[in-house]
Amino acid sequence: MSFTSLGLSDQLLKAVAEKGFTKPYPIQQQAIPAILKGKDVLGIAQTGSGKTASFALPILQRFAGLTPLRNRSIRGLVLVPTRELAVQVGEVFQELGQYLSRRIKTVAVFGGVSINPQMMQLAGTEILVATPGRLLDLIASKAVRLSEVEVLVLDEADKMLNLGFKEEMDQIFALLPNERQNVLFSATLADDVAAIKEKLLINPVTIEIQAEQQNTNLIKQTAYKVADESKGPFLRYLIKQQNMQQVLVFISSTKKADNVAAKLNKNGIVAMAMHSGKSQGARTEALKQFKAGKVRVLVATDLASRGIDIQFLPYVINYDLPRSPKDYVHRIGRTGRAEAEGEAISMISPDEMHHFKIIQKKMGKQVPLLDTEDVDLKGF
Repeated sequence: MSFTSLGLSDQLLKAVAEKGFTKPYPIQQQAIPAILKGKDVLGIAQTGSGKTASFALPILQRFAGLTPLRNRSIRGLVLVPTRELAVQVGEVFQELGQYLSRRIKTVAVFGGVSINPQMMQLAGTEILVATPGRLLDLIASKAVRLSEVEVLVLDEADKMLNLGFKEEMDQIFALLPNERQNVLFSATLADDVAAIKEKLLINPVTIEIQAEQQNTNLIKQTAYKVADESKGPFLRYLIKQQNMQQVLVFISSTKKADNVAAKLNKNGIVAMAMHSGKSQGARTEALKQFKAGKVRVLVATDLASRGIDIQFLPYVINYDLPRSPKDYVHRIGRTGRAEAEGEAISMISPDEMHHFKIIQKKMGKQVPLLDTEDVDLKGF
């Protein structure tokens, strides 16, 4: 199946081709036609499955033939759990809509930065991508109205609930018009997500993409037995020995992320840290520099493990293992995207060995575990 068979306009197809998309992912094949028809949609799919384009393309197509609303009213609302995802989703809307004959203004808003510039941006906005807390702040300031929203998208609903946004989401739902299209995407159908589904969706088209339908086979997974105190030198050894040029390193704490990044820089490997202790400006800049190839290594906590789309990222390294098997899959899913091969490497200390066995069992895949005793780490 090709994108041309999904009922999209030539202008959107031009943007799709420019982004290098050759054929739609399974979720796009099913979601795009359903959303174009105005149906409610429930999509259950892991990260990296192409969810953003699956709702951005049909929403842009539907709004392209309409005139903008007035009085700070918006037509489309996308709720997301994190600031980084808000920026990313906003960029996808702008990139995919760049060739439309009528420009559809999309704005991303989120907390952690001054609200005044965001308020000024909202004039003429048709699609608003927002984190729940900042959206409520803007509503309280009378900077935006939800009474004419035609399409509501909840992106990564399970993550929003896990982060404690249920109360804010309920407040937002109460401000929306009764007649609207609802689209809900989630990695899982947990009890809280199922409750929101029952509350919001009317006769939805349900799309569930199993993990084996995604391109996890494109990710080469390797693990190394490494003593905890040797992880820093071994990381630097790996990067230099394999001449890795774009590496996303996941780490367990903000303090450790800063320390690892500092040691990498001290050893001539350009690195930046990205975590919740950084300002929003610093986090955005770090991701921008990394995507542009100006930073060789991005050291991140799990803040960046979900919803961050770094196209053609070749390497992900687990400096520390995440708490859950699900988070492990989300992390390694940052590579092996857009039908490009990728490599996921984990450094396993003796204390993490049992947990790593559990991760492999849950994942249903055995990962080669290599010894590092003979590796000479002097000078690293």
